[in-house]
Amino acid sequence: MITYKDIHHFDQEQLQDLFLSVEWSSGHFPEKLVVAMQNFETVYTAWDDDKIVGLICAMDDGIMTAYVHYLLVRPEYQHQAIGRRLVEMMKEHYADYLRIVLVAYDDELQFYQSCGFKKAEDASAMFITSLWT
Repeated sequence: MITYKDIHHFDQEQLQDLFLSVEWSSGHFPEKLVVAMQNFETVYTAWDDDKIVGLICAMDDGIMTAYVHYLLVRPEYQHQAIGRRLVEMMKEHYADYLRIVLVAYDDELQFYQSCGFKKAEDASAMFITSLWT
């Protein structure tokens, strides 16, 4: 049975294993991920016993706008509505905000649209990054 938690403190190995399971290069920086999770305003996780299987996190300005930064679910746990539940938890948390923003890669657009997000027609995501994907 999957349980959901609101926590900010993780072992490096937990985060590294989760992020590398979806082949995200940020998993190669587990010490930074640990600090990042402590600094995010909102972090929700999905657990199968003591194994983290999903995570969503956001930063916000305290009143108007929240930015969802990560949403990931281990491949063997995908298509079980875990990601959808994590998104719903985030939407509930920020229900009084005027905007919830995220950057979605093209192959994820359909999922996020099914969760209520709309693709901007007049905006593009821009990055300065040293991460690889």
